[in-house]
Amino acid sequence: MKPDVTRNEELPIYESLIRERGDVVEEARVVAEETQHQMTQALNGHAAPPSEPAAH
Repeated sequence: MKPDVTRNEELPIYESLIRERGDVVEEARVVAEETQHQMTQALNGHAAPPSEPAAH
């Protein structure tokens, strides 16, 4: 097992990748939360019409 010091040294690489490619993990979390909210609304009988996918 590597010490935590090595783990902290890797963070700049991750941050660089986020700047270059975007934070895919964060985007997936946001989409999952939106989907969960929509499904909750649909199951409660308050479904909104489907929206257009966001342009990237």
